[in-house]
Amino acid sequence: MEHNPLEHFQLYNILSLHLGIFDISINKAVLMMWLVSASVILFFMAAGRSVRLIPGKFQNLAEIAMEFLRNMVLENMGEKGLKFVPFVATLFFFILFSNLLGLIPGFYTVTSQLIVTAGFAALVYLISIGVGFLYHGFGFLHILIPPGTPGWLLPLMIPIEIVSQLARPVSLAVRLFANMTAGHTVLGVLLGMAISLGFLIGWLPFGFSVAINLLEVGIAFIQAYIFTILTTVYLGDAIKMEH
Repeated sequence: MEHNPLEHFQLYNILSLHLGIFDISINKAVLMMWLVSASVILFFMAAGRSVRLIPGKFQNLAEIAMEFLRNMVLENMGEKGLKFVPFVATLFFFILFSNLLGLIPGFYTVTSQLIVTAGFAALVYLISIGVGFLYHGFGFLHILIPPGTPGWLLPLMIPIEIVSQLARPVSLAVRLFANMTAGHTVLGVLLGMAISLGFLIGWLPFGFSVAINLLEVGIAFIQAYIFTILTTVYLGDAIKMEH
């Protein structure tokens, strides 16, 4: 058992590799991302292996999830957003499987790495900016001017709106990273207490750790949902030019 609950999050190279100035070494986070990607692919292969009118359990789960995500896109992005359903679904399932597989003892939670969540958030934000300029040209810059703002107030409002826009990817990345890290840290502390306190008293923190582990399953779904719905909101704002 690790004495330091944060030791779980430290990464060590399993295979050191460099491509020019870039470090592309393989560690347990990289292995988990491969495993997560393979799991998502296998899930959809199982769901689509034999599509039937009366769906099996995998087909049923996949259809319910895709219908849910499609409705989310329609609600926040409108008909124009339907082309983004594959992107939104990829994000949702990768984050969900990362969160869930990370709960298995001995596995690693990819979404507990800030660089991973920041990469996803930056990708979402850059795509939303690109979509905004694609649909509205330079008129997209009006998103920095709240409706009804008097001209004399623009020098103050525009910097505030720029900061507000830049806060979006930051909050998106930190929210997912912090939730997954905090949950695993608490579990590590409780399991450490259960072992160190012995059988007579240790059952109490062990019981809490079981309850929190069950709670973590719910959090895994909720965090994947929050990240995905905010993605559709940001992309929808860019398409509809809503402030």
